[in-house]
Amino acid sequence: MNSASPSNSLVLPQPLPLDSGAVLDRVEIAYETYGELAEDRSNVILMCHALTMDQYVASPHPITGKPGWWEQSVGPGKVVDTDKFHVICANVIGSCMGSTGPASEGPDGKPWGMQFPVITIRDMVRAQVAMLDAMGIEKLYCVIGGSMGGMQALSLAANFPERTERVLAIATTARHSAQNIAFHEVGRQAIMADPNWRGGDYYADGEAPVAGLSVARMAAHITYLSEEGLTEKFGRRFQQAPDGTPGAKSYGFEADFEIESYLRYQGSGFTQRFDANSYLYITRAMDYFDLAEEHGGTLAGAFAQSKARFCVISFDTDWLYPTAESRHIVHALNAAGAAVSFVELSAPYGHDSFLLDVPALDRVMKGFLDG
Repeated sequence: MNSASPSNSLVLPQPLPLDSGAVLDRVEIAYETYGELAEDRSNVILMCHALTMDQYVASPHPITGKPGWWEQSVGPGKVVDTDKFHVICANVIGSCMGSTGPASEGPDGKPWGMQFPVITIRDMVRAQVAMLDAMGIEKLYCVIGGSMGGMQALSLAANFPERTERVLAIATTARHSAQNIAFHEVGRQAIMADPNWRGGDYYADGEAPVAGLSVARMAAHITYLSEEGLTEKFGRRFQQAPDGTPGAKSYGFEADFEIESYLRYQGSGFTQRFDANSYLYITRAMDYFDLAEEHGGTLAGAFAQSKARFCVISFDTDWLYPTAESRHIVHALNAAGAAVSFVELSAPYGHDSFLLDVPALDRVMKGFLDG
């Protein structure tokens, strides 16, 4: 059983400057912790979450009741051993699980909505570093993240090079490709085309743009999977009828195929725990992410000041952030003279492999953390 603290939050003692030039005067950060903090504060791991995740990395989600999103890897005696490490996972700013975002109260006492300033990955990291400062934590043992969490891990290493000894970046990229941006734009347009979106001002009456958000989630979820995994799990099988009889063509537009039913289920479930405006803001932050652009145009320049050890992991079936993206990061780290190890792992699950049962991933992570 994981030893998780009750839900925590803190208000940053200082206003938070953003890359856009805006300043957030009051920023609240919601976070969870696991494991005991060492007396010398030398055992802290910062866990950075992906786009649709939150601070509940190893404890039940308060809305869905489901286990933490990485509970298989974080806990006593597990890969990220909370008998040894003090793990902190914070909900990013712009999100909707307690940290300041579009649904939070704005200066006028009403929810920010689309008046919330546009944020970047670097802004998310800036807020996390301010949180660590408020906690009196000067240096991390490691920062870990997959997908958008990996972007945060790389951004922390580049922009706050003195703050971590190790960086573990999994299934991630140093910048979003045109294809990545395109998929996100489809999702954003689905949300904004929903009549209930109303320019982002939907909080008062409770009629959220759930149809648009559901479609956005469906489109994104396809990118997290692999063709191999989809074929193995669903193929072209028809959905069984409610009475258990074999499925068949309905000659209509209901969910005839199992994959259609699965995507609709994923979309519907997502709307119960995520805010549509947060989806807009966080996907935009990911699209703006470009570490090289932030550091004079070269990715090696981003890591020039870092003394951390890096471990970069990719998966052979991940077409959202393919192995070529990880190799690009590794080459830049080599050019910067950083200590880096890299491995491409074989798994049938696509981008989501880092969240699923891949024993080889456990071995690599444990070796890096314990080495």
